[in-house]
Amino acid sequence: MATGLFYHPDCNDHITPDGHPEARARLSVILDRLEQPDFKKLHKHQAEAASLDKLAPVHSKAYIQSVMENVPEGGHYSLDADTYLSPGSVDAALRAAGAVCEAIDHVMAGKLVNAFCATRPPGHHAEPDQAMGFCLFNNVAIGALYARQKYFQHRVAIIDFDVHHGNGTQTVVAGNKGLFYGSTHQSPLFPGTGHLHDHGEGVIVNVPLAAGSGSRPFRKSYEERIFPALERFDPDFILISAGFDAHAMDPLADLKLMEDDFFWVTAEIMKIAEEHCKGRLVSCLEGGYNLNVLGESVASHVSALMS
Repeated sequence: MATGLFYHPDCNDHITPDGHPEARARLSVILDRLEQPDFKKLHKHQAEAASLDKLAPVHSKAYIQSVMENVPEGGHYSLDADTYLSPGSVDAALRAAGAVCEAIDHVMAGKLVNAFCATRPPGHHAEPDQAMGFCLFNNVAIGALYARQKYFQHRVAIIDFDVHHGNGTQTVVAGNKGLFYGSTHQSPLFPGTGHLHDHGEGVIVNVPLAAGSGSRPFRKSYEERIFPALERFDPDFILISAGFDAHAMDPLADLKLMEDDFFWVTAEIMKIAEEHCKGRLVSCLEGGYNLNVLGESVASHVSALMS
């Protein structure tokens, strides 16, 4: 079976202010790279927008309504210091949430073995009742609860290798038995969460890494902490928050990873998926803000998915 790529042009219509790191050019460099001949076997799908009932298990009705009501007719509306709405933002965010749910549908139907969602805005900082860190709706958490509710995938794991801790995702996992959250992230760094001994109803494994750590501590964190815990969890389905801002050249952090680290961690997650859940895996784009390296970083990740 093939690897799927889920995207939609509407994701380009979430327009941030000039100079904002989470710019629509991010998708352009990713999709341009995935149009190259080495990715001709990708099965490409334009994502459907998520219905509001798919957001409801994660986000409060009041929060969803607030986002909808504050979409500006022009320019920008600030939800927090660095998270904005533009006229096309909600359509983009609903496509991003819809992409992960549709990708899960295809994987569960046996049409694809796994998939990557090249969408924006990202999601893992979005709390149930608060936008945060460039994120409106928590795509990966929405996907996790969707897989549980529609397909009775009782043990859903989320692995997050974005350089920033996914505080919103951890909040959802902490409140739900049967979910797993494993994260490597630079610390101290925004959002200041992701402590070693965090716990909740779900399984939480955080491995904070010091600035400048590089490849060896990153890989050791997975080999010694996250992967053994994931094996014990015995997942029915795996989701990835795939952030590429841990790259050595990213402007927002300093974790010093390279493209082959993204290939390695993806390939190792796939081994566990093959052993425990028939390879069922969906990955969602999170961060990554250096346009000169983002395309190749994503290419390494998707190459591993296709392998």
